Amino acid sequence: MQKQKQELHRGLEERHISLMSLGAAIGVGLFLGSASAIQLAGPGILGAYAISGLVMFFIMRALGEMAIQKPVAGSFSRYARDYLGPLAGYLTGWNYWFLWVVTCMAEITAVGIYMGYWFPDVPNWIWALSALVIMTGVNFLAVKAYGELEFWFALIKIVAILSMIAVGLLMIIAGVGNGGIATGISNLWNNGGFFPHGIKGVLLSLQMVMFAYLGIEMIGVTAGEVKNPQKSLAKAIDTVFWRILIFYVGALFVIMSIYPWQEIGSQGSPFVLTFEKVGIPSAAGIINFVVLTAALSSCNSGIFSTGRMLFNLAEQGEAPQAYGQLTKGGIPGKAVLASAGALLVGVLLNYVVPAKVFTWVTSIATFGAIWTWAIILLSQIRYRKSLRPEEKKHLKYKMPFFPFTSYVSLAFLAFVVILMAYSPDTRVAVIVGPIWFLILLAVYYGKGFHKKNAAAANERNIS
Repeated sequence: MQKQKQELHRGLEERHISLMSLGAAIGVGLFLGSASAIQLAGPGILGAYAISGLVMFFIMRALGEMAIQKPVAGSFSRYARDYLGPLAGYLTGWNYWFLWVVTCMAEITAVGIYMGYWFPDVPNWIWALSALVIMTGVNFLAVKAYGELEFWFALIKIVAILSMIAVGLLMIIAGVGNGGIATGISNLWNNGGFFPHGIKGVLLSLQMVMFAYLGIEMIGVTAGEVKNPQKSLAKAIDTVFWRILIFYVGALFVIMSIYPWQEIGSQGSPFVLTFEKVGIPSAAGIINFVVLTAALSSCNSGIFSTGRMLFNLAEQGEAPQAYGQLTKGGIPGKAVLASAGALLVGVLLNYVVPAKVFTWVTSIATFGAIWTWAIILLSQIRYRKSLRPEEKKHLKYKMPFFPFTSYVSLAFLAFVVILMAYSPDTRVAVIVGPIWFLILLAVYYGKGFHKKNAAAANERNIS
């Protein structure tokens, strides 16, 4: 009975985790952040999304290699602990908690803005607070019910994007909504060329592009609660690259073919403009509903992730033990409430910061995500080295072209951090990120976690 209380319930099915990973990744990064990225890179942003998507595919394959062999709560935090050492596991767990709290600050605040479209006289903070309370409540549902709700949240976004792509292609090919005159795709090169700001513009857009992919590693976080991990995780990871191409590259290809890239973001959402052009009068309301569910979905995934990370840290003795307690439904209830409490502080802080904070928040979150993705790759490299030749042959799921792809992906992530330090708008992340890690290190050594881990390692060696 005790064992049952201490284990997360495996209630997530293949369709749940497939859409949960997409749902976490499709949020303000695509609906809001893509406009600012397009202004930097022009149509060349398509190349940035495609190359970054390929790197993310390799990162997910690296995660899948470990997750399928060892599907546990805490995912990459646990793998960092096992293959890189206790300090790496501690830093990765708390970093992931922090980056999702920061990301959810933007999502919760966005809910208030979106609701203002229908209820302009109601203060934004009421909607933001309501969203936080509701999403926290959702995370107390049995994990299967949570997965079902997140499935439908994600499905709404996916249907909207696919519909926009279909309508856009009809405009491009048949001139639907444009008086029967096909728009073609000449807008991709007619307004200053495919790279209007040169390669520099594409490189500077990489921070926002990588932010858009934040959340895709959610596949790994679900590993401790998914039925049949080998089949479900492998299929979800294998299809993620193609889905990224469709949802990100496909949507932006259509938008920039129909509209000159300079106009995108200056006349409202390109999603709204596309639907209005074919004579759908309620397009603005429909898309507002879609972006509202996108923000709720991303926040929902964030509370899920942070709760599981706190649960794992508590199990390792590096967070208050209360966070390691489960409800009767197998939910880390106190860990979820702690994350929601941190988010409440974030919502309050949003009242006293300028609009510029969106860029700051996304860049800080991207820095945290890059740390997570780099740790996944480093853990996978050490994991492979720890295997005997016979074990390597029998791996159920392998990283393609290892170790070349692992090292190239690491180099790409390091390059993005250098670009963030170069740009004045995103430089704050390269300052705040290291400060956060210094605070974590101070706590780690101040609380004596290093001594506890060393003692535990000695006991294992003796036994």
